[in-house]
Amino acid sequence: MTIKKNDVRKVFMKKGTCSQTFAYLLNRESGHTKENEERASDLLAGGLMQTGHQCGMLWGSSLAAGAESFRMYNDRCQAIAMTITATQYIMESFSERTKTHNCLEITHCDMTTKSGMAKIMFKTIICGFIYSHCFNLAVKWFPEAIQAAEKGLSQKPSFNIIPLSCASEVAKKMGASDEEIVMVAGFAGGLGLSGNACGALSAAIWMKSLAWCKVNPGKSIPYFNNKDMIKIMNLFYHATDSGILCKDICGKCFKTIDEHSEFIKNGGCEKLIDLLAQG
Repeated sequence: MTIKKNDVRKVFMKKGTCSQTFAYLLNRESGHTKENEERASDLLAGGLMQTGHQCGMLWGSSLAAGAESFRMYNDRCQAIAMTITATQYIMESFSERTKTHNCLEITHCDMTTKSGMAKIMFKTIICGFIYSHCFNLAVKWFPEAIQAAEKGLSQKPSFNIIPLSCASEVAKKMGASDEEIVMVAGFAGGLGLSGNACGALSAAIWMKSLAWCKVNPGKSIPYFNNKDMIKIMNLFYHATDSGILCKDICGKCFKTIDEHSEFIKNGGCEKLIDLLAQG
Protein backbone atom coordinates (compact mmCIF):
# COMPACT_ATOMS: atom_id res chain seq x y z
CA MET A 1 0.00 0.00 0.00
CA THR A 2 1.37 3.41 -1.00
CA ILE A 3 0.27 6.35 1.11
CA LYS A 4 0.30 9.72 -0.61
CA LYS A 5 1.87 12.71 1.10
CA ASN A 6 -1.51 14.48 1.14
CA ASP A 7 -2.95 11.65 3.23
CA VAL A 8 -0.33 11.96 6.00
CA ARG A 9 -2.16 14.86 7.70
CA LYS A 10 -5.43 12.90 7.62
CA VAL A 11 -3.74 9.92 9.25
CA PHE A 12 -2.13 12.17 11.88
CA MET A 13 -5.47 13.78 12.73
CA LYS A 14 -7.12 10.38 13.04
CA LYS A 15 -4.39 8.68 15.09
CA GLY A 16 -3.72 11.66 17.32
CA THR A 17 -0.05 11.07 18.15
CA CYS A 18 3.07 11.31 16.02
CA SER A 19 4.35 7.95 17.25
CA GLN A 20 1.23 5.98 16.32
CA THR A 21 1.00 7.89 13.04
CA PHE A 22 4.46 6.84 11.88
CA ALA A 23 4.13 3.28 13.12
CA TYR A 24 0.91 3.11 11.10
CA LEU A 25 2.34 4.81 8.01
CA LEU A 26 5.45 2.64 7.75
CA ASN A 27 3.54 -0.55 8.51
CA ARG A 28 0.97 0.24 5.79
CA GLU A 29 3.75 1.05 3.37
CA SER A 30 4.97 -2.51 3.96
CA GLY A 31 1.43 -3.80 3.47
CA HIS A 32 0.80 -5.01 7.02
CA THR A 33 -1.54 -4.20 9.91
CA LYS A 34 -0.37 -3.98 13.54
CA GLU A 35 -3.20 -2.10 15.26
CA ASN A 36 -2.44 -2.98 18.89
CA GLU A 37 1.29 -2.42 18.47
CA GLU A 38 0.67 0.94 16.82
CA ARG A 39 -1.76 2.14 19.51
CA ALA A 40 0.69 1.01 22.18
CA SER A 41 3.22 3.52 20.87
CA ASP A 42 1.06 6.49 21.94
CA LEU A 43 2.94 7.03 25.19
CA LEU A 44 6.21 7.37 23.28
CA ALA A 45 4.88 10.59 21.76
CA GLY A 46 5.91 13.96 23.13
CA GLY A 47 9.46 12.73 23.36
CA LEU A 48 8.70 9.69 25.57
CA MET A 49 5.91 10.26 28.09
CA GLN A 50 5.89 13.99 27.16
CA THR A 51 9.43 14.48 28.47
CA GLY A 52 10.61 16.19 25.28
CA HIS A 53 13.26 13.68 24.26
CA GLN A 54 13.31 11.76 20.95
CA CYS A 55 10.38 12.70 18.72
CA GLY A 56 7.57 10.15 18.63
CA MET A 57 7.95 9.92 14.85
CA LEU A 58 11.29 8.21 15.52
CA TRP A 59 9.92 5.70 18.04
CA GLY A 60 7.02 4.79 15.76
CA SER A 61 9.25 4.45 12.72
CA SER A 62 11.70 2.25 14.62
CA LEU A 63 8.89 -0.08 15.72
CA ALA A 64 7.65 -0.44 12.16
CA ALA A 65 11.18 -1.07 10.90
CA GLY A 66 11.51 -3.78 13.55
CA ALA A 67 8.30 -5.42 12.39
CA GLU A 68 9.56 -5.46 8.81
CA SER A 69 12.96 -6.76 9.92
CA PHE A 70 11.25 -9.67 11.68
CA ARG A 71 9.47 -10.55 8.44
CA MET A 72 12.62 -10.22 6.33
CA TYR A 73 15.08 -12.20 8.44
CA ASN A 74 14.42 -15.68 9.80
CA ASP A 75 17.27 -15.48 12.31
CA ARG A 76 16.26 -13.43 15.37
CA CYS A 77 19.81 -12.27 16.06
CA GLN A 78 20.18 -10.99 12.53
CA ALA A 79 16.76 -9.33 12.72
CA ILE A 80 17.76 -7.53 15.94
CA ALA A 81 20.95 -6.25 14.31
CA MET A 82 19.08 -5.06 11.24
CA THR A 83 16.42 -3.29 13.32
CA ILE A 84 19.15 -1.36 15.13
CA THR A 85 20.82 -0.56 11.80
CA ALA A 86 17.55 0.60 10.23
CA THR A 87 16.87 2.79 13.28
CA GLN A 88 20.29 4.40 12.88
CA TYR A 89 19.42 5.31 9.29
CA ILE A 90 16.05 6.65 10.42
CA MET A 91 17.71 8.77 13.12
CA GLU A 92 20.22 10.18 10.64
CA SER A 93 17.48 11.03 8.14
CA PHE A 94 15.41 12.80 10.79
CA SER A 95 18.33 14.86 12.09
CA GLU A 96 19.19 15.91 8.53
CA ARG A 97 15.65 17.25 8.21
CA THR A 98 15.30 18.82 11.68
CA LYS A 99 18.89 19.22 12.99
CA THR A 100 17.77 17.46 16.17
CA HIS A 101 16.16 14.29 17.48
CA ASN A 102 14.26 15.91 20.31
CA CYS A 103 10.61 16.88 20.57
CA LEU A 104 11.31 19.86 22.83
CA GLU A 105 13.66 21.42 20.28
CA ILE A 106 11.04 21.00 17.56
CA THR A 107 7.90 22.12 19.41
CA HIS A 108 9.57 24.51 21.90
CA CYS A 109 6.91 23.37 24.37
CA ASP A 110 7.61 21.71 27.72
CA MET A 111 4.78 19.18 27.81
CA THR A 112 5.63 18.07 31.34
CA THR A 113 3.96 21.26 32.58
CA LYS A 114 0.38 22.48 32.27
CA SER A 115 1.57 25.72 30.73
CA GLY A 116 3.58 23.81 28.13
CA MET A 117 0.61 21.65 27.18
CA ALA A 118 -1.59 24.73 27.01
CA LYS A 119 0.96 26.40 24.74
CA ILE A 120 1.06 23.58 22.20
CA MET A 121 -2.73 23.22 22.23
CA PHE A 122 -3.09 26.99 21.74
CA LYS A 123 -0.66 26.90 18.80
CA THR A 124 -2.58 24.05 17.19
CA ILE A 125 -5.97 25.71 17.66
CA ILE A 126 -4.80 29.12 16.42
CA CYS A 127 -2.71 27.86 13.51
CA GLY A 128 -5.00 24.97 12.67
CA PHE A 129 -4.01 21.33 12.19
CA ILE A 130 -3.12 21.90 8.54
CA TYR A 131 -0.50 24.49 9.45
CA SER A 132 0.80 22.84 12.59
CA HIS A 133 4.59 22.52 12.55
CA CYS A 134 4.45 18.86 13.57
CA PHE A 135 1.92 18.09 10.85
CA ASN A 136 4.06 19.84 8.24
CA LEU A 137 7.15 17.98 9.45
CA ALA A 138 5.29 14.67 9.21
CA VAL A 139 4.33 15.37 5.60
CA LYS A 140 7.86 16.38 4.59
CA TRP A 141 9.72 13.63 6.43
CA PHE A 142 7.39 10.70 5.70
CA PRO A 143 8.89 9.74 2.31
CA GLU A 144 12.38 10.22 3.73
CA ALA A 145 11.52 7.94 6.66
CA ILE A 146 10.41 5.23 4.25
CA GLN A 147 13.63 5.53 2.26
CA ALA A 148 15.80 5.49 5.39
CA ALA A 149 14.09 2.40 6.81
CA GLU A 150 14.35 0.53 3.51
CA LYS A 151 17.99 1.49 3.09
CA GLY A 152 18.86 0.43 6.62
CA LEU A 153 17.12 -2.92 6.28
CA SER A 154 18.94 -3.64 3.03
CA GLN A 155 22.41 -3.36 4.54
CA LYS A 156 24.63 -6.34 5.25
CA PRO A 157 24.44 -7.19 8.96
CA SER A 158 27.43 -5.82 10.83
CA PHE A 159 28.22 -7.79 13.98
CA ASN A 160 30.87 -10.20 15.24
CA ILE A 161 29.15 -11.40 18.41
CA ILE A 162 25.52 -12.28 19.11
CA PRO A 163 23.58 -8.99 18.79
CA LEU A 164 21.85 -7.86 21.96
CA SER A 165 19.55 -4.93 22.62
CA CYS A 166 18.78 -3.58 26.09
CA ALA A 167 15.22 -2.92 24.91
CA SER A 168 14.82 -6.45 23.59
CA GLU A 169 16.12 -7.85 26.88
CA VAL A 170 13.44 -5.94 28.79
CA ALA A 171 10.74 -7.10 26.37
CA LYS A 172 11.93 -10.72 26.61
CA LYS A 173 11.79 -10.64 30.42
CA MET A 174 8.26 -9.22 30.15
CA GLY A 175 7.12 -12.22 28.11
CA ALA A 176 7.34 -10.71 24.63
CA SER A 177 6.99 -12.78 21.48
CA ASP A 178 9.94 -13.10 19.11
CA GLU A 179 8.34 -10.46 16.88
CA GLU A 180 7.91 -8.01 19.75
CA ILE A 181 11.51 -8.61 20.84
CA VAL A 182 12.70 -7.66 17.35
CA MET A 183 10.28 -4.72 17.07
CA VAL A 184 11.77 -2.88 20.07
CA ALA A 185 15.38 -3.79 19.26
CA GLY A 186 16.05 -0.43 17.60
CA PHE A 187 15.44 1.36 20.91
CA ALA A 188 18.87 0.09 22.01
CA GLY A 189 21.34 2.56 23.41
CA GLY A 190 18.89 5.42 23.50
CA LEU A 191 17.33 4.69 20.06
CA GLY A 192 19.75 3.56 17.39
CA LEU A 193 22.69 3.73 19.83
CA SER A 194 22.37 7.54 19.87
CA GLY A 195 22.81 7.89 23.64
CA ASN A 196 19.50 9.70 24.06
CA ALA A 197 16.58 8.78 26.36
CA CYS A 198 16.77 5.20 27.61
CA GLY A 199 15.63 2.51 25.20
CA ALA A 200 15.05 -0.04 27.95
CA LEU A 201 12.60 2.35 29.64
CA SER A 202 10.82 2.92 26.34
CA ALA A 203 10.50 -0.81 25.75
CA ALA A 204 8.95 -1.32 29.19
CA ILE A 205 6.45 1.47 28.55
CA TRP A 206 5.56 0.04 25.15
CA MET A 207 5.17 -3.51 26.50
CA LYS A 208 2.91 -2.31 29.33
CA SER A 209 0.90 -0.29 26.82
CA LEU A 210 0.67 -3.24 24.44
CA ALA A 211 -0.69 -5.50 27.18
CA TRP A 212 -3.37 -2.89 27.90
CA CYS A 213 -4.25 -2.52 24.22
CA LYS A 214 -4.67 -6.27 23.79
CA VAL A 215 -7.38 -6.39 26.46
CA ASN A 216 -8.94 -3.07 25.40
CA PRO A 217 -9.36 -3.41 21.62
CA GLY A 218 -10.14 -0.21 19.77
CA LYS A 219 -9.61 2.03 22.79
CA SER A 220 -6.98 4.73 23.16
CA ILE A 221 -4.56 4.13 25.99
CA PRO A 222 -4.88 6.70 28.81
CA TYR A 223 -2.35 9.40 27.98
CA PHE A 224 -2.53 11.54 31.11
CA ASN A 225 -2.36 10.41 34.73
CA ASN A 226 -1.64 6.82 33.71
CA LYS A 227 -0.82 5.24 37.07
CA ASP A 228 1.02 2.23 35.65
CA MET A 229 3.31 4.40 33.57
CA ILE A 230 3.86 6.91 36.34
CA LYS A 231 4.95 3.99 38.54
CA ILE A 232 7.46 2.83 35.92
CA MET A 233 8.84 6.34 35.50
CA ASN A 234 9.20 6.78 39.27
CA LEU A 235 10.99 3.43 39.65
CA PHE A 236 13.28 4.33 36.77
CA TYR A 237 14.15 7.80 38.05
CA HIS A 238 14.81 6.44 41.54
CA ALA A 239 17.23 3.86 40.11
CA THR A 240 19.05 6.36 37.89
CA ASP A 241 19.15 9.37 40.24
CA SER A 242 16.67 11.12 37.92
CA GLY A 243 18.79 10.48 34.83
CA ILE A 244 17.16 9.40 31.59
CA LEU A 245 19.84 9.71 28.90
CA CYS A 246 21.52 6.42 27.97
CA LYS A 247 24.93 8.06 27.63
CA ASP A 248 24.69 9.34 31.22
CA ILE A 249 23.36 6.10 32.69
CA CYS A 250 25.95 3.94 30.89
CA GLY A 251 28.72 6.50 31.03
CA LYS A 252 29.30 6.24 27.29
CA CYS A 253 27.79 6.25 23.81
CA PHE A 254 27.95 2.99 21.89
CA LYS A 255 29.63 3.24 18.50
CA THR A 256 28.74 -0.21 17.20
CA ILE A 257 26.22 -3.00 17.71
CA ASP A 258 29.06 -5.21 18.96
CA GLU A 259 30.04 -2.65 21.59
CA HIS A 260 26.48 -2.41 22.89
CA SER A 261 26.03 -6.19 22.79
CA GLU A 262 29.26 -6.72 24.74
CA PHE A 263 28.07 -4.23 27.35
CA ILE A 264 24.77 -6.06 27.83
CA LYS A 265 26.45 -9.48 27.73
CA ASN A 266 28.77 -8.42 30.56
CA GLY A 267 25.90 -7.34 32.81
CA GLY A 268 25.61 -3.70 31.79
CA CYS A 269 22.29 -2.19 32.99
CA GLU A 270 21.25 -5.63 34.24
CA LYS A 271 19.68 -4.33 37.46
CA LEU A 272 17.85 -1.58 35.59
CA ILE A 273 16.58 -4.04 32.98
CA ASP A 274 15.30 -6.39 35.71
CA LEU A 275 13.66 -3.51 37.56
CA LEU A 276 11.85 -2.28 34.46
CA ALA A 277 10.74 -5.78 33.50
CA GLN A 278 9.27 -6.34 36.96
CA GLY A 279 7.74 -2.85 37.22
